Amino acid sequence: MKTNDSISTGALLPAVAHRLEQAVDYADGSVVSRTILKTKAGTITLFAFDTGQELSEHSAPFDAFVQILDGKTQLTIGGKPIIAKAGETVIMPANVPHAVNAVSRFKMLLTMIRG
Repeated sequence: MKTNDSISTGALLPAVAHRLEQAVDYADGSVVSRTILKTKAGTITLFAFDTGQELSEHSAPFDAFVQILDGKTQLTIGGKPIIAKAGETVIMPANVPHAVNAVSRFKMLLTMIRG
């Protein structure tokens, strides 16, 4: 079964079932990202955060859809902390400052669609 052949290139093989939480690995003391799709319409990126890692506050000009695949994180959106766990989804609205803090190791799928 060819589920991991394209990991080194980032893209996922088409017409194959994938387990997204297995498509990116944790690294001690790091944030690992893997862009699996990038088009003019937007991007889809997998992330794996080690405990205590973070992305400092920033904003984006378009909405972001965050799906937690494994573990737990604290997202801060517009100054409001939100705990999100595996199986949960959060929408981060365009132009609203947000930050990501790994409460524990966690993996997420980030989908950004340009408007």
